[in-house]
Amino acid sequence: MEKQVDQIVQWLRDQVKQAGVNGLVVGISGGLDSAVVSHLIQRAFPDNSLGVLLPIYTSDSNLDDAKQVVESSGIKSMTVDLTETHKIMYSEIKDTLNESNTFIEENDKLAGANLRARLRMSTLYALATNYNYMVVGTDNAAEWYTGYFTKYGDGGADILPLVEFTKQEVRDLASYLGVPSHIVEKKPSADLWEGQTDEDEMGTSYDTIDAYLKGKQIPERDKEIIESLHKKSAHKREALPQFKREQ
Repeated sequence: MEKQVDQIVQWLRDQVKQAGVNGLVVGISGGLDSAVVSHLIQRAFPDNSLGVLLPIYTSDSNLDDAKQVVESSGIKSMTVDLTETHKIMYSEIKDTLNESNTFIEENDKLAGANLRARLRMSTLYALATNYNYMVVGTDNAAEWYTGYFTKYGDGGADILPLVEFTKQEVRDLASYLGVPSHIVEKKPSADLWEGQTDEDEMGTSYDTIDAYLKGKQIPERDKEIIESLHKKSAHKREALPQFKREQ
């Protein structure tokens, strides 16, 4: 584990050097993946790493967990509360749709949730520009394969240090790095709405996805869910389609 962490830390330093920037920034949600990234970038750049708390109707418990990540990692931090920004922006969007009688109620929750993720991404990039930092993504192998991230939201980043690691491997990294144990063990949630959990939304568990990615046998129902999620989310992992003019 020590060797693995050292390799990631060196990779982070190499990425910063190659890009000609000063350091790294990550959004801290209070969840496992961002906690691990916070610890890793702080090791790589003790004086040039930043963790940002970005609450939007965020629960007190998740905010407390995010603050504990800041404390356990020693990373410099700041908080940008986007709750009012989201409220005003999404209200304007909904009002415009209602005026044209084109608002679709069943898409409301997802549209509002994705806007949260994209507001957070925009904020991280504004801060990254200020400090001449790169934005570090937190997606792990299970999330990347199934597309469980918002396009141009939490999927919007410059580098992805955890994308080769299963959820369990990220937990192992977290325990080694000193992430508080209750954060390592808590139910994964993107905190998109009250009571939301990743596994309920995906319809399968991270352990099952991890097993699938490692080539192990899993129930046929779960296999179908995972492969369907992978197929539907292909556009999130691929470069934008570009029209080519005929010569």
